[in-house]
Amino acid sequence: MEGTLGLVLNIIITIYLVIDSKKYGKSPVLWGILGFVFGAIALGIYLIKTDRKVIGWIVTILSIIGYIIFMILVGLAILLAIAGFA
Repeated sequence: MEGTLGLVLNIIITIYLVIDSKKYGKSPVLWGILGFVFGAIALGIYLIKTDRKVIGWIVTILSIIGYIIFMILVGLAILLAIAGFA
């Protein structure tokens, strides 16, 4: 379920970036690829580059915090799995 949600979110971000990048004279192919691969971080950077700096920084910082929390939780799960089997 979580993987599907992330994929759907990245597809929505990609569609938004492709449509909106044409309005600002940016490459829709480049921003579409970046949006699909990097998701919310690419969206935040795009918003910063198109002079929507406040919301861009908010999206970027929140997505980085989310990725860090996710990595910490995965690391803790791995440590608990190793310690549980030892």
